[in-house]
Amino acid sequence: MSVMDQNTVRKVARLAQIEVQDSEIDAVGKKLEGIIGFVEQLSEVNTDNVEPLSSVNDIPCPLREDVTNDGGIVDKVLKNAPDSQEGFFVVSKVVE
Repeated sequence: MSVMDQNTVRKVARLAQIEVQDSEIDAVGKKLEGIIGFVEQLSEVNTDNVEPLSSVNDIPCPLREDVTNDGGIVDKVLKNAPDSQEGFFVVSKVVE
């Protein structure tokens, strides 16, 4: 391996939460080198006159009025509460 030594492969696998056996270290390292090579190719693309995008589709996001409500099912929700009072859950005191 040239760029990815075994310790680096193990560290990347640990960070990615991927279990890699010792016998797989070299193969995984080669795959990671390929991925890094592809990402390096992307840096060669000329993007000087390209506007930043939030989406590849030029479709406006529909907006709705932001309305706060209780959902109209307070009684159903409070049926799950061990204790309620005046339309609210009652919880025991946590901080003195």
